[in-house]
Amino acid sequence: MPNPPQPRASRPAHSKLLRLIAIVLLALVVLVGVAVLTIWLVVKPRRLVYTIEDGSIHGYSLSKNNHLNATFKFVLRAYNPNSKVSIYYDKIEAKVYYDDENVAYNTVDPFFQPHRNVTRLEVKLAAEDVSLFRPVARDLELEKSSGGVELEVRFKARIRFKLGKWKSRHRTLRIYCAPVLVHFSSSKLFERTFCNVDM
Repeated sequence: MPNPPQPRASRPAHSKLLRLIAIVLLALVVLVGVAVLTIWLVVKPRRLVYTIEDGSIHGYSLSKNNHLNATFKFVLRAYNPNSKVSIYYDKIEAKVYYDDENVAYNTVDPFFQPHRNVTRLEVKLAAEDVSLFRPVARDLELEKSSGGVELEVRFKARIRFKLGKWKSRHRTLRIYCAPVLVHFSSSKLFERTFCNVDM
């Protein structure tokens, strides 16, 4: 004789609750995604562009015990191509490297950059009695005798974005410009160097 059909067990209450939570979370993810996409389409963010427009070395001297004294001058061109986003540069550090060795350091005054703006910064960095490794000093002297030296210029900035009345939290911006070929002879034209940006 066949067994009578068993009544279907009702789903536990916690299973229904988990399903409801999953649906709500999925809906929130979709809403946030749509909001971000909408903001992105309205703002249309574009990458910031930095170039070294000019560079020179003054007061260069390298002692017999490989101590360097020099003043490095650069013009950094900062271009903000965004039509709605402005930038606060609250803190900027600048460094000059030769052969991966830091030879000069300075800070740059904070500034505000409006949207669709080009700002040129004159940056002056001093190497004061900087001790170099002997091979580095030898290579530097060899390059100097050829008339020019290849350097790397790095900037590290604490920035905030401004969109309308909204201001973002601080972010760290790193700018790498290399190789920056600087001539010791002022008669030679400087070639613009494009920089890489990491944020």
